[in-house]
Amino acid sequence: MVEGDCQIQMGRFVSFLQELSCFVTRCYEVVVNVVHQLAVLYTSNKNAPKIIETSGVHFQAMYEHLGELLTVLITLDEIIDNHATLKDHWTMYKRLLKSVHHNPSKFGIQEDKLKPFEKLLLKLECQLLDGMIFQACIEQQFDSVNGGVSVSKNSTFAEEFAHTLRTAFANVEAKLGEPSEIDQRDKYVGICGLFVLHFQIFRTIDKKFYKLLLDVCKKVPAITLTANIIWFADNFLIQKIPAAAKLLDKKSIHTVKMQRENFLQQKAQSLTKDMQSYYVFVSSWMTKMESILSKEQRVDKFAEDLSNRCNVFIQGFLYAYSLSTIVKTTMNLYMSMQKPMTKTSVKALCRLVELLKAIEHMFYRRSMVVADSVTHIAQHLQYQALHSISVAKKRVISDKKYSEQRLDVLSALVLAENTLNGPSTKQRRLIVSLALSVGTQMKTFKDEELIPLQLVLKKLDLISELTERVRAQCDCRFLYWHRAVFPIYLDDVYENAVDSARLHYMFSALRDCVPAMMQARHLESYEVLLECYDKEIMEVLNEHLLDKLCKEIEKDLRLSVHTHLKLDDRNPFRVGMKDLAHFFFLNPIRFFNRFIDIKAYVTHYLDKTFYNLTTVALHDWATYSEMRNLATQRYGLSMTEAHLPSQTLEQGLDVLEIMRNIHVFVSRYLYNLNNQIFIERTSNNKHLNTINIRHIANSIRTHGTGIMNTTVNFTYQFLRKKFYIFSQFMYDEHIKSRLIKDIRFFREVKDQNDHKYPFERADKFNRGIRKLGITPDGQSYLDQFRQLISQIGNAMGYVRMIRSGGLHCCSSAIRFVPDLEDIVNFEELVKEEGLSEETQKAARQLDSVLGDLARNFAEGTEYFKMLVDVFAPEFRSPKNMHLRNFYIIVPPLTLNFVEHSISCKEKLNKKNKSGAAFTDDGFAMGVAYILKLLDQYQEFDSLHWFQSVREKYVKEIRAVAKQQNVQSTNQDEKLLQTMNLTHKRLEVCLQEFELLYFSLSSARIFFRADKTAAEENQEKKEKEEESVKASNGDLANSTPADPVVK
Repeated sequence: MVEGDCQIQMGRFVSFLQELSCFVTRCYEVVVNVVHQLAVLYTSNKNAPKIIETSGVHFQAMYEHLGELLTVLITLDEIIDNHATLKDHWTMYKRLLKSVHHNPSKFGIQEDKLKPFEKLLLKLECQLLDGMIFQACIEQQFDSVNGGVSVSKNSTFAEEFAHTLRTAFANVEAKLGEPSEIDQRDKYVGICGLFVLHFQIFRTIDKKFYKLLLDVCKKVPAITLTANIIWFADNFLIQKIPAAAKLLDKKSIHTVKMQRENFLQQKAQSLTKDMQSYYVFVSSWMTKMESILSKEQRVDKFAEDLSNRCNVFIQGFLYAYSLSTIVKTTMNLYMSMQKPMTKTSVKALCRLVELLKAIEHMFYRRSMVVADSVTHIAQHLQYQALHSISVAKKRVISDKKYSEQRLDVLSALVLAENTLNGPSTKQRRLIVSLALSVGTQMKTFKDEELIPLQLVLKKLDLISELTERVRAQCDCRFLYWHRAVFPIYLDDVYENAVDSARLHYMFSALRDCVPAMMQARHLESYEVLLECYDKEIMEVLNEHLLDKLCKEIEKDLRLSVHTHLKLDDRNPFRVGMKDLAHFFFLNPIRFFNRFIDIKAYVTHYLDKTFYNLTTVALHDWATYSEMRNLATQRYGLSMTEAHLPSQTLEQGLDVLEIMRNIHVFVSRYLYNLNNQIFIERTSNNKHLNTINIRHIANSIRTHGTGIMNTTVNFTYQFLRKKFYIFSQFMYDEHIKSRLIKDIRFFREVKDQNDHKYPFERADKFNRGIRKLGITPDGQSYLDQFRQLISQIGNAMGYVRMIRSGGLHCCSSAIRFVPDLEDIVNFEELVKEEGLSEETQKAARQLDSVLGDLARNFAEGTEYFKMLVDVFAPEFRSPKNMHLRNFYIIVPPLTLNFVEHSISCKEKLNKKNKSGAAFTDDGFAMGVAYILKLLDQYQEFDSLHWFQSVREKYVKEIRAVAKQQNVQSTNQDEKLLQTMNLTHKRLEVCLQEFELLYFSLSSARIFFRADKTAAEENQEKKEKEEESVKASNGDLANSTPADPVVK
C-alpha cells in the first residue's frame, strides 16, 4: 500500500463508524427498554398495578429476540477485535490528526472544527474500537434514577429471567450437534449473552447452570458468528464473569481447550468419510426432490403430498445447515488456531462447499414449483395449528368458571386464531408465539396436543422463510478469507477431470463474496476491490488449470503426431491415462460479468501457437495441420484454419527491400528463365527462399504501381556501376591483346574451319587466363567476369519479373471490370443523375483509375527496350571501341560457365551442399543483353560457336563408343569403367552446352535478336513517317467545306 493510503481510507471509513455508533447506541436503548418492560410485567412489588397475570406466563420469544440483539453486539466486538489492520490504520489516522492540529492552515482546515472532530473520534474509539460494545451494554444503569422501574431488586423478574434461560438452554442443548439442528448455535450465543446480562443486573450466579453452559464447549468447540469470525464460549464466559471463573478448577478450563484441538484432529480424520456420506445424502435428497416436484399432485392425496414436500424442503435446509456448519467451523478453527490443513482436508472441504451450492442450485432450479408449494404448505400448516387452537378454545369456553386469567387465555387464543387467518408473515408469527405464551397456561392444551402444535409452528417458521434461510446457509462469502484453498482445489479438479463439472459450483461459491465487497466504504469505489479479487481468482485459474490444460493438450497432440519418433512410453496400461476431453464438454462458467469458456480458451491457445510456430518454420505446416485435425477429432475443438500458404509466404521478399539492396540481391539469388523465379543461392536455414511473379505482384499491390518505375531506375543505376567494371576488364591490356589475337586468328582460319570458331582456342583462353592470377578462393579473372555478367543478367531478369508482376497485379485488379473494350464513363452517368459535386469528383477519380488500369494492362511498359536504348549509344560509340571485342570472349566464357554449372549440379548430391545450384540463367540473360547493346548478334553468330562445340563432343563421344566396343572384347574392366565415366562426362558437357544454347536463344528473343541496330533504326524512321502522314491526313479531312472569306 502506498504511504498515506491507509489514512485516506480511514478518513473515508469514519462516516461508517459514525453510523455504527448510532446503531450501537440504539441497541443499548432497546435493551434497557425491553428489560424495563419485562421488569414491570414480572414485578415483585405487591402494591404495583398488575397489567396482566403473569404467574404461569413465559414470554420465551421476547428473551430469544433480546438474545439475538446481544449476539449482534458480541459479533461487532469480535469483528473489531480480529481486525488488526483497522486498529493500525486508526492509530496512523490519529497521528495524522496531530500533525493537522499543529498546522491547520497547511491542510486547509478551520481550527474551530478540529476540536469537535477530535472529540467525535475519541467517542468512537471508546465506544467501538476498545472491544467494549457488549460490556458497555450490560453495564448500563437499568434501575431508573428517579424511582421509576426497579430492576436489580426485582426478585420475581430475576427468577423469571433465570427460569426462561434454563428452559431455553434445555431446548437448545438437546438439539446441538444433532442432524435436526437448525439455529441452536446462534441461540446458544444469545443465551450466554443473556446469562452475563442476568449476572450483571442481579449479581447472582447459578454455578450449576454456569457449568452446564461451559460443558457445551465439549460438544461445540467453536461457533462461527459471521464469515471468518469465530467465537469461543469458554473464553467469553471466563472473561465476562471472572467471579464464576475463579470457582472453576484450572483443569476443567484446560480440558475445554484440549477438547478443541482433539475436535480438529478428529475432524481432519473424519472429513473424507463425512464428505462421502453427505455426497450420498445430498444426491439421494436431490433425486427425491426432483421426483416429488415432478409428480402431478393428486386431489385425493393433496395433504399427504404437501406433507411430503414440506419434509423434503426442510430436509434440504437441514443438510445445508450441517454442511455450512462443518465447513465454516473447520476452516475458521484451522485459521484461528493457526494449524496447517492437509491437502486431503482441503479437497474434502471444497467438496462439501460444492454440495452446499448444489443444494442451493437445486432450490433455485425448481424455484417456480418451490414458491408455489410453499404457499400451499404454509396454508396447510396454518390449518393444522388453527385446528389445535380451536380444540383448546372450545375447552376453555366449555369451562364455566370464568376468571380474569381465563379471560386472558381466551383472548390470547382468539388473537392467535385471528392472526393465523392470513398470510404467514414474520410479525403475524411473532404475535402467534406471544399469544400462545399466554394461551398455553392453565392446562388449556393437553401435552399430546401442545408438542405437535409447537412442531407445526416451527415448521411454519421454517417454510415461510425457506428461500431466505437456504440462501443464508448456502452463502459462501467466508471463502474470501480462505482463498488459499483455491489453487489446491484447481489442482485436484485438473487431476480428476472426470467430474470437472463441479467447477460451476465452486465459482458460484466464489461469487458469493461479491455482494459483501460491494458494501466496502474504505475505498473510492468498491469496483477497485472487485477488480483485485477478479484478477487474483483469474490468475490462479490460469496458472493452476487453464495454462496446464493448454500445455498438456499441446504436448499430447505433439506426441501423438510424432509417435514415429518413439519419444517415451505412452502405453495407457503402464503410464495411466488422463482424459482431459471432459473439460471441453463443460458449459461456460459464469464469473463476475464474464463467461469462462475452457474450450474456447484452449482452442484460442492452440490456434495462436500453431499459427505463430508455422510462420516461424514454414516447412512444419503439415505437422501443425495434422495436430489441428487431431485436436478436432480427439477433443472436439473447432480449430481455425491458419490460412498460411503451405511452403511459401505469399509476400516473399519485398520489392522495396530488393530495390534498396539490388547489389546484394543479384549476387545472392539465381535466376530461372523458364519459370521466371529467383532462388536463393545459399541459406543458413533448412529451406531456400524463392521469389516469383506472385510475390512481386503482391508487393506491387501493397506499394502501388509507382514502385515499378523507381525499381527500374535503381536497376539502371546499378547497371551503370557494373558496366564501368565491365569496360575496365575489356580494356585491360592482357585481355584486349588476347582477344585481338583471337579475332585475327579466326579471320585467318575461318575458311579452313568451315566458319566455326575452334573449341581448342576457346579452351586455351579459359585455361590460359588462370596464369594471370587467381583469388584466395580459387577464382580466375574469367570466373569473376562470368559472375559480373550473371549479375547483370540477374538484374535484367528482375526487371522482367517486375514487368510481369505489374501485369499480374493489373489483371487481378481489372478482373472486376466487366468489359475492357467498353468501360462505362461514371462521371457522365453521375452528371445525368444530377448527384452532388463530391459524388462527381469521386466518379471522375474512379474513371481515372479505371483508365490507368486499362492502359497498363493493355500496354505494359517496355522496360527492356528502355534499358537497351539508354546504354546502346554509349556502347556503340567510337570511344568504346575496346568493347567491340566482346563477342570473341563469349566462347571461353561459355566454357567457363559450363564447367561451373556442372560442378554446382554435382554438389546437389553431396552431403555438404555449399555452392550447390541447379539453375543460373542470369549468365545467358547477361550475354544476350550485352550483345544487343553492342549490336553484335551477327558477329557472334558468325562464330557458329555452338555448332563447333556440338561437333567436337559428338566426335569425341563416337570415338569413346568405338573404343568401348574394342575394349569390351579385351575384357579389361578397369579401362572399361574409365571409358564409361568419360562417355558420361562428355554427354553431361554436351547437355549443359545445349541447355545454355537454349537459354541464350530464349534470352535473345527479349532483345529482338532478329534485327541489327541499323534495321531497327530504319524501322523506327518508317513508323515516324507513317504517323506524320496519318496526322496530315486527319488535318486535311478536318478542313471546312465552305471557302473562307478574307
